[in-house]
Amino acid sequence: MLMKTVDLQGQVNTDGPVGEEAQMPDKDTKAMMSVEDTPGGKACPNPQDLRPSVFYSIKFFVLCHSLLQLAQLMISGYLKSSISTVEKRFGLSSQTSGLLAAFNEVGNTALIVFVSYFGSRVHRPRLIGYGAVVVALAGLLMSLPHFISEPYRYDHTSPVDMPQDYEASLCQPTTLVPAPTPAPSNSSCSSNTEAQHLAVVGIMFMAQTLLGVGSVPIQPFGISYIDDFAHNSNSPLYLGILFAITMMGPGMAYGLGGLMLRLYVDIDRMPEGGIRLTSKDPRWVGAWWLGFLISAAAVALAAIPYFFFPKEMPKEKHELRFRRRVLAASASTVSKGEDSPSEKSPGASQEKHDGLAQIAPDLTVIQFIKVFPRVLLRTLRHPIFLLVVLSQVCTSSMVAGMATFLPKFLERQFSVTASYANLLIGSLTIPSAIMGIVLGGVLVKRLHLGPMRCGILCLLGALSCLLLSLPLFFMGCPTHQIAGITRQPGNLPGPELFPACSEPCSCPLDDFNPVCDPRAHVEYLTPCQAGCTSPVAQEALDKSQVFYTNCSCVAGGGPVSAGSCDSACSHLVLPFMFLVSLGAALASLTHTPSFMLILRGVKKEDKTLAVGIQFMLLRVLAWMPSPVIHGSAIDTTCVHWAQSCGRRAVCRYYDHDLLRNRFVGLQFFFKTGSLACFALILAILRQQVKEEGTQVTVSTSGPQQQLLASGSGKKPEESSV
Repeated sequence: MLMKTVDLQGQVNTDGPVGEEAQMPDKDTKAMMSVEDTPGGKACPNPQDLRPSVFYSIKFFVLCHSLLQLAQLMISGYLKSSISTVEKRFGLSSQTSGLLAAFNEVGNTALIVFVSYFGSRVHRPRLIGYGAVVVALAGLLMSLPHFISEPYRYDHTSPVDMPQDYEASLCQPTTLVPAPTPAPSNSSCSSNTEAQHLAVVGIMFMAQTLLGVGSVPIQPFGISYIDDFAHNSNSPLYLGILFAITMMGPGMAYGLGGLMLRLYVDIDRMPEGGIRLTSKDPRWVGAWWLGFLISAAAVALAAIPYFFFPKEMPKEKHELRFRRRVLAASASTVSKGEDSPSEKSPGASQEKHDGLAQIAPDLTVIQFIKVFPRVLLRTLRHPIFLLVVLSQVCTSSMVAGMATFLPKFLERQFSVTASYANLLIGSLTIPSAIMGIVLGGVLVKRLHLGPMRCGILCLLGALSCLLLSLPLFFMGCPTHQIAGITRQPGNLPGPELFPACSEPCSCPLDDFNPVCDPRAHVEYLTPCQAGCTSPVAQEALDKSQVFYTNCSCVAGGGPVSAGSCDSACSHLVLPFMFLVSLGAALASLTHTPSFMLILRGVKKEDKTLAVGIQFMLLRVLAWMPSPVIHGSAIDTTCVHWAQSCGRRAVCRYYDHDLLRNRFVGLQFFFKTGSLACFALILAILRQQVKEEGTQVTVSTSGPQQQLLASGSGKKPEESSV
């Protein structure tokens, strides 16, 4: 058996048997094994001396990279699990929090294009370690606002009187209260307060940008490193293990959020008298910052081994292959031997080396930037590739919006705690999506699905996911009555919105300590708005349960209980999550088949670039704008905004019907777009099959005419292609 190699002049030479060709000159081998490529910086010219080292084992690299990507996705997804808590803590709207959640894609997208340029020119393990260090620093920076901000005050009393917060918002006659009292918060609004708020928000945006920048080299360089030095038969297994462990990262992020949000935000600086809040109270803010510290520590620990891995390691099974990346890419392409309808002929594919993956190592940075748009436009002209990417953009937009705001939606729609909502998502939705991805890959492999059947599978998965979302429009109930609040989105709270029975009281307009009349199922913003004058603590049943009596705005004078009214639809949260999880599994079922449509639908020399363009477009068109779109839609359903120093802060009450219809409606819209793209893909594939069948029929019919025709030897060659 002979092996072909490409020399520096681009000629194809036949050197001899594989065993002879695999042996490299000693001089080249020593050049490859340089001092900077060894863990301790010592020169080791004999590769056999490096075999006992664990850092020269590709299996150990797969283990380390699985743990690193697991921790990296955990810190990337943790913000989504605590998005509503961050909103309450710093007074952010859903649009701002959605922009914050999507901002890590900005730094990632700006640098991901250059990953294909650098390739194996750099020390990949060391660069992965540097990126992980940046991710860990970003996690520490995300928790910094907690330490530079003042302690969280869920009422408007002084920190000394915090244990008596339930007495501070009682109804007090106007004659007994000084004149400046109705607007106590204006005294605390200063330029320093606003500057601190802007600094906190700016720090979080900067941290998200660094998080995206640090994530750039981790996955691409890790996958290419495994593929280069793992045995050809072991590489798919290693990558499968890597992806299986990595996919548990988002689930662990929601699980970590569920645990951390049970703790009070100022657990490190609790007031002397303690607090009288529970996690069910709408003013409760969990320890959102603690999860970032834990995730950052995990990423930092996982980054340590990468500074000891070599730039290149021996090929598995005692095979040393220190070759150029161009030769490795071309050899792997030939070994796969996948046919594509868009290819011309084997000879043409070998001669046409204009793919970016082949020419990138020979280009400078300026030349790379110039050639990239041309190859990008050529790839986007392929109809199958363009439609598959558009369908994945719709699916990713749906996933991005749901992953960011589904916990908040469950909190508002079904009156569940943030901790419970995160545990539901981490234990139901994320595992269902993982099972859908795995099942799609198994079906493609076991059934040997071609492009046509892959398109049919994607169409059925998208259609089933769309049908399952229809019942979600009706699984909910309207907002319970809130005294004094009109259902007109955008109105600011004013004296005319509150009932006249509380006029004798001096009620602050920006206070928030909700109470509920359980008999009428009416909620009041504060005990003062209900006209209550005295509190009663029920320590026998529940130490934290407080009731208010002598309420002039309540029939019979009360009592009313502290906290918001429970939703009448709380029992629907589990059926709702079951349908969402099943829909996530069906949507994930299309992941592998649609990916195969891209690999089998573009030219061989453009496959690497096509995958890179695919992920770049998904970031730009889906993961960046989708959280902002969903957040803006959620803000339009708000009926009562909190005010902070004259500006609109966090939303306190939503119109539940509008919230459900617009949130689920956005999901339905993106699912419909994905279904339409898959339908067009199937129509194009059927047309291609018909055209190929017509060509085969014409080439095989009329053998007598082919014998009489001149140049008949060219037709069978063209028809076979």
